[in-house]
Amino acid sequence: MLSIKNLTKVFDGKKVLDNVSLTVRPGAVTVLLGSSGVGKSTLLRVLNNLESIDAGTVELDGKLLDLTSVNINHTVGMVFQHFNLFEHWTVLENITIPLVTTTGTTPEKAQQIARQLLERYGLADKQHIYPGRLSGGQKQRLALARTIALKPRVICMDEPTSALDPLLTSHVAQTISQLALEGYIILIATHDTTLLERLDCTICLMRDGKIIEQVQSSDFFAQRSSYPALDAFVSGTIPESID
Repeated sequence: MLSIKNLTKVFDGKKVLDNVSLTVRPGAVTVLLGSSGVGKSTLLRVLNNLESIDAGTVELDGKLLDLTSVNINHTVGMVFQHFNLFEHWTVLENITIPLVTTTGTTPEKAQQIARQLLERYGLADKQHIYPGRLSGGQKQRLALARTIALKPRVICMDEPTSALDPLLTSHVAQTISQLALEGYIILIATHDTTLLERLDCTICLMRDGKIIEQVQSSDFFAQRSSYPALDAFVSGTIPESID
């Protein structure tokens, strides 16, 4: 289980994360929902050691997680909104080279792992082309395959349905659900409320660096009036803040 306790992050005197606490068990999906600038992406970046914290702790299976080592031991993986693929490497190399250079996997084993993942995500026929020739959905699947290849315990996804059409959003939701069934701990930062209807997840609505409402998605859709802030956000009646 991932336990985030009283996490605080300050930028230029403003609390971007304000005493945030939550837990996510293996096989569960937590969606950090909110407008731009509420702190949801910052939380993912903290978990991936892309930002430091000013206060609070993170535990994994009851043990303090050293956030400075998560990039070394690959405990936490990140699928970025803009994918962060290596454009000068082929699709296959985007998976194999990180495997070889960061884990010591042999090139032969890395290629085996990569080809299995590319087959799984429908990219087997793209392995020798460069990412610039992939569609947005294909780039996202490649970024996810690269993350899974490193065998993280926790997968963070930042705006995974950004700029995707409804059909691709459904495919992303199916992929996330399958990863949950495989036992990954999954955190998603998004403002896309349509994703909630396609996932069995815990919804954490964030505002001003805090989680202001938290509920299981099935409970929310069964009784929306019990969660007024979340209902208003999903209905589009709360104006989005500006970064």
